[in-house]
Amino acid sequence: MAALKIVEIGEPVLRQKCREVTVINKKIKKLLDRMKEAMYKANGVGLAAPQVGVSKRIVVVDVGEGVWELINPEIIFQEGEELGIEGCLSIPGVAGEVSRAARVRVRALNRQGQQQVVTAEGLGARALQHEIDHLDGILFIDKAIKISRQES
Repeated sequence: MAALKIVEIGEPVLRQKCREVTVINKKIKKLLDRMKEAMYKANGVGLAAPQVGVSKRIVVVDVGEGVWELINPEIIFQEGEELGIEGCLSIPGVAGEVSRAARVRVRALNRQGQQQVVTAEGLGARALQHEIDHLDGILFIDKAIKISRQES
């Protein structure tokens, strides 16, 4: 099976508010697996379903602590503030300084449909906020204080 293609800025799906997942079936589990594969292949730390053309509230994140598979994620707590550099697999060659909460707690369903809570700080918190923004059609460039082109 061909790897999922990561869509880039300009694709309408990146600006849509995604639909909640109501049933976690084989198709959703396969999507999670394929999203992880696409994220790792692209050397990313996170990927949201709209980035592969699917308007569903699903994200995968791996900042080196093991992968988080989050279905219908919602930030339930945040504190602090940190300015950091972000990039995005859907906006290649661009980076920006973005202010994000330093610590977050996210509630979501796992692939078995069980509720889980993920607590993160630093890069983990940044990645979770970045990916959850994708589910509401928000890109990091919308929040960036300063944007720059990166050499490839």
